Amino acid sequence: MSDPGVHKVDAAALGQRPLRYFDFFMAAFVAILLLSNLIGAAKLATLGGFTFGAGILFFPLGYVIGDVLTEVYGYARARRCVWAGFAAMLFMALMAWVVVALPPADGWPDQRAYEAVFGSTWRIVFASLIAFWAGELANSFVLARMKLLTRGRHLWMRTIGSTVVGQGVDSLLFYPLAFAGDWTNGQVLTVMGTNWLLKVLWEAALTPVTYAVVGFLKRREGLDIYDEGTNFTPFRARL
Repeated sequence: MSDPGVHKVDAAALGQRPLRYFDFFMAAFVAILLLSNLIGAAKLATLGGFTFGAGILFFPLGYVIGDVLTEVYGYARARRCVWAGFAAMLFMALMAWVVVALPPADGWPDQRAYEAVFGSTWRIVFASLIAFWAGELANSFVLARMKLLTRGRHLWMRTIGSTVVGQGVDSLLFYPLAFAGDWTNGQVLTVMGTNWLLKVLWEAALTPVTYAVVGFLKRREGLDIYDEGTNFTPFRARL
């Protein structure tokens, strides 16, 4: 039975209605994205016999927030967040390059360490940008379309199903673009497959949290967005 305080709203009819929490979730989405690429994108770790990229510890949280944004606020606003994240990643990469390239002061001993941490190659930056953009938009598109097809039922099916597709697109693009030729083919395939599986399992494990957050936001915002008539093109940031 639906919550009497929550009203089904066509995305096109939302207009300029004030939204209490959208900005906070947008900020959290961008922050997690930047951290995942700054801290863990290029590090390989091994735990319990599994080899994986260290960014998996928190990068999937970005997909969880992306699911929440799409489910509660609709595809167009989720797409706007993806473009904001894309711009933030591009700016971070540019400023990292500038700061690393600045001549160090005489006697400053940490230039090589700084380069190792912040000096990602443009190949990795390019791979991160393309994989993030394509994966997140695929995730939001699948979730929004599944919501229409299921008439808003079975949230778990939508969040996990969209993650299977979105994380699949992300992994298929990022690891070959970033590391093919530097890692062995076996390493690329192993890390790509392991990360995809672990991210999907992460999403499934966080399903109760997703339900709680989605329910809270729908009640507080008093709306439930359905993307009927939405323009699903990825090449725009306007609502």
